[in-house]
This record gives sequence, structure tokens and C-alpha cells, in this order.
Amino acid sequence: MSDGTLAAARYLPLGDAALAVEFGDSIDPATNARVIALAEALRRAPVAGVTETVPTFRSLLVHYDPLRRSHDEMVGALRERVAGLRVAVGQGRRVTIPACYEGALAPDLAEVAALTGMTADEVVQVHAATEYQVYMLGFLPGFPYMGVLPERLRLPRLSTPRVRVPPRSLAIATAMTAIYPLESPGGWWLIGTVPVELFDITADPPALLRAGDRVRFRAVDRPTFDALRSAWLAGEGRLDVTEAPA
Repeated sequence: MSDGTLAAARYLPLGDAALAVEFGDSIDPATNARVIALAEALRRAPVAGVTETVPTFRSLLVHYDPLRRSHDEMVGALRERVAGLRVAVGQGRRVTIPACYEGALAPDLAEVAALTGMTADEVVQVHAATEYQVYMLGFLPGFPYMGVLPERLRLPRLSTPRVRVPPRSLAIATAMTAIYPLESPGGWWLIGTVPVELFDITADPPALLRAGDRVRFRAVDRPTFDALRSAWLAGEGRLDVTEAPA
């Protein structure tokens, strides 16, 4: 549907070859849906001079060739696209990712359960029962920021971040859930691990998920996780993905 509030978008210059189209001040599915809608519109019908777009929580970063179009000309072209934009929340791909919430693969699960007043099984059930929207990729290549985490699971970040978070760790913090694609420092609570790679530089595209995807997690036991991991490493792994409507 068309959303009249899109006319209030802000066009912010970022150097001489980029600008941000900002749709609001809050991080929420509706604002992010506007970002994704513009990115998809530009993908399907490119604006001359645009070289790359990068979705964020509440704005779309647009890189362009200043030798082809000035800032004012680019803003004018983007205003036309925004004015006719059709926005619908929850229209991205549906992706189901297996996750193991057991033992060493879920080092913070017991503490998360204690802090939230639930059992470990309840934490898993609540987390896996929710569909999450991928707001954006950032921090690490392929790192998906996903929301909205149910209120019952919301905790502040760790007071002391870990120096090393294992790759493929499934994590929660504040109102979001995420997966660490690579080993890195991190301050989120680790409640599980997925058997699939989130980023592969040799793949096309290299990131498994993309902004706008809708993600659910399917809880699996450790033997199933190990079998899925082996299949993925052998190049035989598959995800349950339903493409977005055209």
C-alpha cells in the first residue's frame, strides 16, 4: 500500500558521492519496511547514476556517480521514487534456520533463563516461536540485526563483553537477536548455535541473509545439528527459503 508519510523522508548529503534517505527516528519494522521498499524499488528499476544502496535500520545509504548526477539531481530522482513507493511490512523472503540450543552451543542459556524467570526450555520455545525481520547487515560481514525480540527475553548487553564469540553463535540483546558470522569480540547473550555459514566470500551473494528477510529458528538436538553441519560443509546443506512475492 502507499504510505503518505514517506513524503517526509529526509535527504542527507554524505560527502560528494553518497546520500542517506532517512525515513524516521525509531528502529521498528514499519520504518525499516520503508527502507527495504526503496532499496527494492531501486533494484528493480535503477536510477541512473546510482552505484550501490545499503539498507540500515531507518535509512537507505545511496552511493552515486557525481559525474553523472549532482546531489540535487539525485535527490530529485529519489524524491520521485519515494513519492510513489509501495510499502508493506513483512513481504521479504521467509527463511527457516535450524539452531541448537543445547550444552556448549548455548553457553548463556541457563543464565538467560534465570534472569528472565523462565526455564531454559521456555526460553527456547519463546525465541523459536517468533518470526524476526532482518533490519540490516552490519558490524561484521553478513551479521544480521533482527527484531523484534519478545519482551520476555529482553536483557541488556553483557556488562563485560567476550573477547571471542564463536562463529555462528545465536545471540540476543535488548530488543534484537543476531547470529555472529565470524569469531569476534561481542557483548550479546549466546543462547544457541546454527550449523550454516552466514557469510561466504566465494558465494554469490556472499551473505546468507539480506535486509528484509523474515527469519524463524527451528530448534534441533545436537546429533541433528552435527549432521546438518556436516552436510553444509560438504556443500549439501539447504535452507528452507520461500521467495518474496514479486
